[in-house]
Amino acid sequence: MSYSADETKFMEYWEQNRDKQKKVLNQLMLGLPLGILFAMPIIVNFLLGRFWYKRADAVGLSQFNPMVLIVAALLIAVFTALLNRRFRWEKLEQQYLELKAREKKG
Repeated sequence: MSYSADETKFMEYWEQNRDKQKKVLNQLMLGLPLGILFAMPIIVNFLLGRFWYKRADAVGLSQFNPMVLIVAALLIAVFTALLNRRFRWEKLEQQYLELKAREKKG
């Protein structure tokens, strides 16, 4: 069975890069921009909240520990980054395995 040009390129690429892209550190570095994109609105909302509701700002700051917000935003960013890249890796691996199975059949 013959593959299209795109399928051949994908198989060559994936055979060379699949182990590298499975590493957690690599997934974290590649997915972190998306993770930060998810975490930034939380911090921005907190910082802008002091302008639109003064009473909540006064109460919130009296009971606020900024480290909690920083840790929460960091955890959200890391979780989103890893989840996104793991899902992408699994999708590409599934595609690769399907092409390999098709190769064995035909």
